[in-house]
Amino acid sequence: MSVRHFFIAATALLAATGSAVAQATFAVDFSWEGTGKCMEPKSPPFTLSNVPEATKTLKFNMVDLDFTAFAHGGGSVAYEGRPQIARGAFVYRGPCPPSGQHHYQWTVDALDASGKVLASARVTKEFPPK
Repeated sequence: MSVRHFFIAATALLAATGSAVAQATFAVDFSWEGTGKCMEPKSPPFTLSNVPEATKTLKFNMVDLDFTAFAHGGGSVAYEGRPQIARGAFVYRGPCPPSGQHHYQWTVDALDASGKVLASARVTKEFPPK
């Protein structure tokens, strides 16, 4: 392989690797820690990964997948570059399944300064936790 071909191949590999890193998937996880009573108003603690670089605000919304007619809502918080969002960062209507366990899904939108959605992440867990 000539030096020229090696340089072209190395440049292509670096470009592909850089693109893969830049396109890492925005993800969210959370814990029901501290959520004990029905309709607990304090949001659970969240852990984020691969938050888009231009993110200024995180918008949270929770849905009961077993009873979608009830609006739990969510809230918005300013994103300050940390991977954790503390318990109680916003007020919402917490889980309160009438019987047994329900599946609750959080959607988190990463918004830029103009309010444009840069990426969305979802996570689903049962409540009460097993």
